[in-house]
Amino acid sequence: MPTSAPSDSAGANPLLDARDLRLPRIADPCVLVMFGITGDLAQHKLLPAIYDLANRGLLSPAFSLVGVGRRQWDDDALRDYVEKAARAGARTPWRPAIWEQLAAGMRFVPFASFEDDGAYARLTRVVEKLDHECGTAGNRAFYLSIPPGWFPAVTERIARSGLVQEAPGAWRRVVIEKPFGHDRASAQELDALVARIVRPNDVFRVDHYLGKETVQNILALRFANTMFEPLWNQRYVDHVQITMAEAIGIGTRAGYYDTIGSARDVIQNHLLQLLALTAMEEPASMNAASVRAEKEKVLDCVRLERAGVLDLDASTARGRYEAGFQGGVPVRGYLQEQGVAADSRTETYAAVRLEIANRRWAGVPFYLRTGKRLARRVTEVAVVFKRPPFLPFEAAATAGIGANTIVLRIQPEEGITLRLASKVPGTQMELRDVSMDFGYGASFNEESPEAYERLILDALLGDAPLFPHQREVDLSWRILDPIIEHWAGAGAPEGYRPGSWGPPSARALLARDQRTWRRS
Repeated sequence: MPTSAPSDSAGANPLLDARDLRLPRIADPCVLVMFGITGDLAQHKLLPAIYDLANRGLLSPAFSLVGVGRRQWDDDALRDYVEKAARAGARTPWRPAIWEQLAAGMRFVPFASFEDDGAYARLTRVVEKLDHECGTAGNRAFYLSIPPGWFPAVTERIARSGLVQEAPGAWRRVVIEKPFGHDRASAQELDALVARIVRPNDVFRVDHYLGKETVQNILALRFANTMFEPLWNQRYVDHVQITMAEAIGIGTRAGYYDTIGSARDVIQNHLLQLLALTAMEEPASMNAASVRAEKEKVLDCVRLERAGVLDLDASTARGRYEAGFQGGVPVRGYLQEQGVAADSRTETYAAVRLEIANRRWAGVPFYLRTGKRLARRVTEVAVVFKRPPFLPFEAAATAGIGANTIVLRIQPEEGITLRLASKVPGTQMELRDVSMDFGYGASFNEESPEAYERLILDALLGDAPLFPHQREVDLSWRILDPIIEHWAGAGAPEGYRPGSWGPPSARALLARDQRTWRRS
């Protein structure tokens, strides 16, 4: 990036200055090969995001999309499918000219199975033909939105086909959807498989939470504002709560969810990434290497022990929603959901207490929780500060105040809330908690892009700060593996009522520290 001031010479175009944020970053011409294009994720998230990127002018006119799936479709059938998905899920207006340009570069390659060698040969021919017909410059990205069990077969055959063979002046990239394995050992095996086809820096592991504007705003809040940094440490912070709650059940995802559970599905990736962003030190710059290095330092310091003693019964909680009523509507329990095994011991609620063994956070507990069929949908990071050591007011005057709190609201109400004590108007000295709110919708005229828009664009640009490195994935599994192993021998999860905030053991988890959840 240039550091000199833009030229003032006659005829100079200020929009060509790399520092000018009015100039958007546009992806190189390329072919995006999407495995699993007929799946729910592609239909509801990926394909609408691709259309929105094209509509915003962020994809090259030479962008091409090749769908791979186990359906006997032709190119026109793929175009019809993508059009329906884009019309239903895109956030930008429908523009026929944009669609026609995008559709012209779409191709479909039917696979009898992911072990069909002949299909990979056909895929190679289609991609090479697009290089010549559409001017994609030999750049290729592979989006693997497939179950982890198919990774060995797909990666082996992609490597054998020559699709990822490096060429001068062209790039090769692989985008991988979670889960990154089901434990530390399987994640390491997965990494070894992917390393066979592309270099480590060309692997983009998707954690869609990192594509959310509000998650990226954690870095802005931390490092672009002077007022918070002196307070962001164990001297002033009492504890941190990180919550991802959903009001819905598992729906039609039993085949996936019953083999994964809440801890693997959410804590291993989403919540530990939020913890790392909240607790990390200031990076030297916002490039991928610097951001990843600081996150890795935090994850490496995470400990499950309390005062040096490992007691997972006391520092974790898990539950499973039962049949009941939610919002006045009868709902099924987890074991009654279609596709769930009768003897399943999969949890739908998970909570864990962690500490970070470094100078900034020593002694500050981090509480992470996630669950389904809870009271409301909310994802947030709440930094709860210590109460003042002395209050010069009468006890009655301060009965209505709690601890100062900064709440980073991730979804659905995007923004930041600062809770602090204030005097109630009147002749008496009475204090009460009030909130100061910053909301994205009220402060900015521009609508936040969907997470997958940012992530797909960054992958095509080769910009990696928002993608976890394999070392982060490995460290996350190091934290979670002992918990999963402990639960495997601990019987069935504790039941909880739909519409509640989880099982009694979750409340007991904080009660041991004389604390309570923000919503309980």
